[in-house]
Amino acid sequence: MNVLTIGRRGRSPRPVLLATARWLGVVLTAAMGLIHVWLWFQGYREIPVIGALFMINAVCSAALVAALLAAPARLRRATAALAAFFTAGTLAGLIVSLTIGLFGVHESFHAPLVPTTLIVESAGALVLGLTALLAG
Repeated sequence: MNVLTIGRRGRSPRPVLLATARWLGVVLTAAMGLIHVWLWFQGYREIPVIGALFMINAVCSAALVAALLAAPARLRRATAALAAFFTAGTLAGLIVSLTIGLFGVHESFHAPLVPTTLIVESAGALVLGLTALLAG
């Protein structure tokens, strides 16, 4: 019996897990983009390099949300993997900014939305990675 086989009729929970992970990935990717655009409007747009990167993140997040929603089944694995890598890269950028600094900016853990962003981006990378695995 397969680990993913349940019940008397041998139905797999995989389609339900995939759909749930995909939708959660969409929500977390949208949240990441909204956080970046909100912070951009709150003054991050004035920071050289970082301001542009925040707006690029918001635009890319919107594009990834659209791709995650619209991708045909055969492209869902690649789309989820791309979104997972993008989210992990964004998380890595925040961690670098919190530790050694990034483009001359040394972010503080107490800055607006930093703890929330760490949670959203960590969960997003994990959920999107799981989505890519389940979609394969």
